[in-house]
Amino acid sequence: METKLIENVDFYYGECGFVILTEQCHLNRGYCCGYGCRHCPYEYESVPEPKKSNLIASQDLTKGTQVITTKNTTN
Repeated sequence: METKLIENVDFYYGECGFVILTEQCHLNRGYCCGYGCRHCPYEYESVPEPKKSNLIASQDLTKGTQVITTKNTTN
């Protein structure tokens, strides 16, 4: 049985015109597909490294958590 997706419930169009699936759509699917979707509620559990770590780090930045890398220099 094919389920029809509903715009602004299951997906929306991004700035570049791509279809972006919502968190609700992913929850309805029931698992992480492994593609690194923007609204993945499963903490990217099926995404291979190093992509998974990069996605989690960028997600932390967009949620206001600062990831700061410092370079130790001595004068």
